[in-house]
Amino acid sequence: MSESRIPAAYMTPGTSSFADFLTAQSPELLPRRDAVPGNLNDIAPHGTTIVAATFPGGVIIAGDRRATQGNLIAERDMRKVFPSDEYSAVGIAGSAGLAVELVKLFQTELEHYEKIEGTTLSIEGKASRLSALVRGNLPMAMQGLVVVPLFVGFDPEAGKGKIYGYDPTGGRYEQTGYSGVGSGSLFAKGALKKLYRADLDEATLVAVLVQALYDAADDDSATGGPDLSRKLFPLVHVITADGGRTLPDAEVAAVAEAVITGRLQRPDGPIAELEGGR
Repeated sequence: MSESRIPAAYMTPGTSSFADFLTAQSPELLPRRDAVPGNLNDIAPHGTTIVAATFPGGVIIAGDRRATQGNLIAERDMRKVFPSDEYSAVGIAGSAGLAVELVKLFQTELEHYEKIEGTTLSIEGKASRLSALVRGNLPMAMQGLVVVPLFVGFDPEAGKGKIYGYDPTGGRYEQTGYSGVGSGSLFAKGALKKLYRADLDEATLVAVLVQALYDAADDDSATGGPDLSRKLFPLVHVITADGGRTLPDAEVAAVAEAVITGRLQRPDGPIAELEGGR
């Protein structure tokens, strides 16, 4: 009988972490973890801005579509918000190429765990796995290629949505109510501070997050606002006990158009309760 073409390591029970398995068997397939000379920050496209907020029964994460390279717009329609599994999602800021690779590895990590263990990770477990992947990118972060995600998910045990922020070393921090990441997050979180309430319904919270991204784009050149001429609008992903779903472009477009119409009357944006994004 001829020998199996599948290496023995692939048939041997082991770790439930796909990243650990890949590190041992084919480390060259991982996002590069070794440092290189010089600062690479100016030659790699960067993505911003991501915002997220919880509401009764779930959590919403949204991101703009612009990626910049130095003082240039590298991409106008970049995807920065990704479902990581049925009940969680991740938004990325920082070095675009490495961030997308990290997200794909994280998606595979969660799927691999579920297949090996026969169950899904808890929300804390998912946040911890993502923390380890971010920490693995630290050598590249020291060269300017920083990846900082924002992770959200629905916790079935607590019956509510949760948000986790990270730093470049992999440190993770559970956020209360709302959070943001990226160069425009300072302005977005300023808007959320005025507009967010814990009892907002889903539709109103979507409008609040689009308002926050609009404010970020208004003051941060690296953040792209709604682009009516190109029909480019923020990506919005909603997660509840029924699972996650990305809102259709037409639905987000209607909210964005309402926000823009409101800004024609009040350029600085709403200062009280939102109704229909106005």
